Formats: sequence, structure tokens, C-alpha cells
Amino acid sequence: MREKDTMDVLFSSIAVVADACACIAGFLLATWIRFDSGWLPLPFGRTPGLYLHYLNGAAVATLAFLLIFRALDLYVRPQTGRFENKIPRQIRGIVLGLVACAVLAFAFKNYAAYSTLTMAVSVPTLVLTILLERYVLFRLELHYYRHSPATNRVLILGTNDVATRLTGTLGREPRLRAAVVGFLKTDEGSAPASIPAERILGGVNDIEAVTRRHAPIDRLILTDSRLSHDRIVDIILFCDRNMIRFNMVPDLFWGMTGSIDMESIEDIPLLGVSRWPLDYFWNRTAKRAEDTIGALVGLALTVPIMALAALLIKITSRGPVFYRQERCGKTGSVFALVKLRTMRTDAEFDTGPVLTRPNDPRVTPIGRILRRWNIDELPQLWNVLLGHMSLVGPRPERPHFVEQYKNEIGRYMWRHVSKPGMTGWAQVNGLRGDTSIRERIKYDLYYLENWSLSLDFKILVKTLQAHENAY
Repeated sequence: MREKDTMDVLFSSIAVVADACACIAGFLLATWIRFDSGWLPLPFGRTPGLYLHYLNGAAVATLAFLLIFRALDLYVRPQTGRFENKIPRQIRGIVLGLVACAVLAFAFKNYAAYSTLTMAVSVPTLVLTILLERYVLFRLELHYYRHSPATNRVLILGTNDVATRLTGTLGREPRLRAAVVGFLKTDEGSAPASIPAERILGGVNDIEAVTRRHAPIDRLILTDSRLSHDRIVDIILFCDRNMIRFNMVPDLFWGMTGSIDMESIEDIPLLGVSRWPLDYFWNRTAKRAEDTIGALVGLALTVPIMALAALLIKITSRGPVFYRQERCGKTGSVFALVKLRTMRTDAEFDTGPVLTRPNDPRVTPIGRILRRWNIDELPQLWNVLLGHMSLVGPRPERPHFVEQYKNEIGRYMWRHVSKPGMTGWAQVNGLRGDTSIRERIKYDLYYLENWSLSLDFKILVKTLQAHENAY
């Protein structure tokens, strides 16, 4: 086993041991709070051998936690990305672990009794100890990889924009320990200026010579799917013979449809795009519950902010406080979206419907501040409560633009298979305002294909920090 694989296994093993220690610490902390802190009443006194009794129970519960964490792939290494993006899955693992503990405690209550209040106290203590332990371990792993040499040598087959983005992504993620050796051209076109000419090592027909000259090559990544099927098969077989890992960046269609359904009619196999996660009843029910609770809590918390913003709008400019605009919702149905007014009342009198642009003169001074901090969007919580919108989803477009884009951009209408959202995956990645609609569609369809409550939570958290292109 090569060093980079050894370190992944080592960190995964350390994570198992660290999680076990954190679980036991969380249970013992809950036991101390319940019986020895003096914070809670103790009507029946304290029994002898208390900590040994709860330690035995914690050991069994910890085993359940570790099995659940493993099932959720929390021990897969390297763990790329930001720590805050991993919190939803970790919280999910803790919740499932607590449910498993409650079931075990009920099943064996005649053999080993445990305080119900202690179990309740263990919820926040386990969240605290496990998240703290995982954050420390995350930082230690990141520190190690940042100070380790790159051992995963990558050859990129393609000199397009995808190759440029891939190079940047590999460079920003030290835990992959990737070093791009160079690029091979797949056509006669010119390469982007971001790829220096000296890094282009040859063409697609030079794979064998280049891999031999720059050996060892650990991975070859194809970023241009326009090669013929037979040529791609030849490249895969070459990589197989030379023990080089082969990867391919999917084209637009496969990038937007991450999974495929297969069925058969008698002896004829049929391939098709899999159903969207929100096509399933229980997923829609869970999302609607999330929207209703979130909208009620959001309205309760933000009414004072909206009242102050409304007062400032009324004082500083003529016209109504609220602005209603037609938008397209699920299946393209039209509804009235509510916002705090941030533009002059005659903003589109001369131009008709146009997208907002940087330093747009139609935006009022107060409106510019409201847009910067997304405060103008808060009244849409009412749309969410009414069921027109969701907290998270593709942003709704105006009917004028929908009619335009559906004929210009392939698969544009797929974004209407679910309710639009107050915020979305495209928006938290900076794709809002007068930015590329084609790029937005990729992000919107990725969200719909990979929907989960955890992803919604991640997007809501990132929304609080998302100010890019908020004009």
C-alpha cells in the first residue's frame, strides 16, 4: 500500500477511536450533570457504583454510534471540503445514535435501568463532545496534509475550461495530495490562456510516451467527453494495463442527472433518468414540514427587522413598501412573489423586464443596503407559508424570462419540477443577479438531483454568509 493510502487508513482508524472517546465522554458528562453537578434535583439519592454502571451502558451505546457513523460514511478519508458542510451529516449520525440508545435502553430496562433525565441531558453533551472532537481532528488532518508533499501525480487529458477549473480545485484541496503533471490536448483548438504552453505535454496520441516520460502517473482525468467511444475505451484499457486510475468529467447531460434508472419490458432493457428525490411522497412531506416550521420561526424572528426596513423605505422614497411581482413556480404556474421595494416605482417603465445589474441606478440607497443583506427577501417567508415557495430551491424567474430561456437553454424547464426557493444552491455559490443562466441551471439541477434535508440545512447556513453579486 502506498503512503497516501496508508495515511487515509490511519486517519480513519484514529477517527474511530476519537469518536469512541467522545461518545463515552459525552455520556459520562451527562451522568455528572445529572447526579453530581447540583444543577438538577436528586430526589432518590445517588446509588453506589454509579459511574461504573453508566460506563458499561456507554460502552454499548458507543458501539451503536460507531456502526451508525460507519453506515453514514463518516470514516471515509480523505474528508475533503469545509467542516461546516459536514455538520448536518454528523448531527444526523448523533440523532440516529441517540434513537438507537433509546431503543436499547427500553429493550433491556429489566436488566439495566438508566435515568431518563440522564438520557435527555446526554443529547447536548454528545453534540458538544462529538462535534468538538471532530473539529479538532479535522484541523489536525488538514494541518498534516498542508505540510505533506503531493504524492498523487495527475495527468489531465483536455485543455478546455473544465481542465482549468479542475486544476484549481485540485490545488485548493491539500488532502487530495494531487500534483498536476501536465495536460494533453484532445483537439487542434487553442488552449485557454490559464494553461501555460509549457505545461501542454502533447496530444491524445502521446499518452503512452508522456506517461512513460513522466512516470509515475497515478491518475489520468479526461475532461473532454467529445472523444469517440472507441478512443475512450482504448484510453481506459491503457490505464488498466499500466495501473493508472482513470476518471472522466461527465458532460453536461450526465453532470445534471447523477443517477440512472433501469427497467425492462420483457427482454428489452430501458435506461432512463431516475426520479427526482422530491418526487417521493415522504420527501415532499419532510420538506413541507421544514418549510412550515422554518417560515413560522423566520417570521417571528424577522418581523421587527422588516418593520424597521419598511419605515426606512417609506421615509426615503415615494411608493408602496411592499412590491409584488409575478414569478413562475412549480410546473410553471404563476404566483405573486412579495418583496420589500428596493427600486424606484418607475424602474421598468422605459425598458420593460430587465435583470438587475451592478450599480443599477434604479435601486434606491436604502434598497442597496437591503439587497446587500438579503433583507428585501424576508417577506417571501409569507410565500413559503402559503405553499407558493420553499425555503430552499431554484430561485423563481419572471414569466417573461422563462419564455425566453426555455427555448434558448436545454433542460431549463426541469428546474420547475419542484417549488422555487427563497435561496438556493446557485445563489450561495455566487450565481445571482446578472450572472450566467446556464451555470445557474447546472447548480439548480444538481440540487434537485441530490436533495436532502441536510443539503437544505447547509444552504440555509451558507445563505447567511452569501453576499456575492447581491446588487
